[in-house]
Amino acid sequence: MPRHHFWPRLLMAALLFAVLPVATFRAEAQTATGKIHGQVLNPTGEPMTTGTVSLYLGGMASPTAEAKYTFPVDASGNFKGDVAPGTYTIAYRQPDTPKDKVVDQIDGVKVTAGEDTLQNVDMSRPEYIAKLTPEQKKALEETKAKNAAILKENSQIKNLNADLNTARQDRAAKNFQAAVDLMQKDTAAKPDEPLLWVELGEAQLGLKQYPDAVTSLQKTIALEQAAKKPNTDVIGAAGNSLGEALADEGKIPEAQQAYDDAAKAAPAQAGMFYQNEAIVMSRAGQVDATVAAADKAIAAEPTRPIPYYLKGQALINKATVDPKTQKIVAPPGCEEAYQKYLELQPNGPFAPDAKSVLAELNQTQSTSYKAGKKPH
Repeated sequence: MPRHHFWPRLLMAALLFAVLPVATFRAEAQTATGKIHGQVLNPTGEPMTTGTVSLYLGGMASPTAEAKYTFPVDASGNFKGDVAPGTYTIAYRQPDTPKDKVVDQIDGVKVTAGEDTLQNVDMSRPEYIAKLTPEQKKALEETKAKNAAILKENSQIKNLNADLNTARQDRAAKNFQAAVDLMQKDTAAKPDEPLLWVELGEAQLGLKQYPDAVTSLQKTIALEQAAKKPNTDVIGAAGNSLGEALADEGKIPEAQQAYDDAAKAAPAQAGMFYQNEAIVMSRAGQVDATVAAADKAIAAEPTRPIPYYLKGQALINKATVDPKTQKIVAPPGCEEAYQKYLELQPNGPFAPDAKSVLAELNQTQSTSYKAGKKPH
């Protein structure tokens, strides 16, 4: 029961960047071509994804003097371009920065002919931070603290996802105790994550620890229902397993309700859930509950063959013997259920049994059953 994975993003610094006046720059002679590249980083060390980097060479007659070169900043904060050799001042602006202001600038950047100069615009450097106002510095520290917490959570989530995969592999190999041990550790570390609880409940169900499984699966449902965007697939899957655990505890009405709730939460899976209910009730010897579950499965998904067989099998337990003819008299719906199973799955695993029962009932069997959709 996969669930979508949860990976919070790092927060960007909610700062008003220091706006600095454009400086006057010393002109240098241009002789040949060089290259420059770098990355623009905000005060938290995260890349800036918009804006431009301009290079100024020579004195500026006015605050609106044109830059010698201007390069865009890409989605990763990178910029690059070909420039004439010389000593430049680099100025970074965001899209809404006034032309006579800059967000940050780096002086004395030398570009040499035939070389590619690396020059980052790193606003996390002490010189830049020192220019921030007390309010900006406070906001920066708060953002750094939040980012540190998110990084820690991301690391924890990465480990939990790995543990979930391991637990699922253990369950598939019937190493239920290993899965239980791992999920008990993880639910203690992150008790608000539904996926951990449902995996724990499934493993406990494998160990036939029914009361513990019920508790874990109910915890799953409660947590998911309380989420801002509940995952109905998880609720349905947990309810399906909860129904099985309750039935194995002998709590039949509660189990039936769990299956109904699962089908309501994830209606696209209702046919499968009710088929599982019919199987569980048949295993528990609950004839009426088996028939009721089979009827619900058939109503939800009429092309599933197994519910018809389970219904026929349950109803044959209510067959009587005609005292006059000594023939077996099946209750209403029994023969039709067997016939429908054979129509949908003429070569299915229960076909010999269905044919045998119909023969004993002295019913004329169809010899041209059409194969239907195989059960899930």
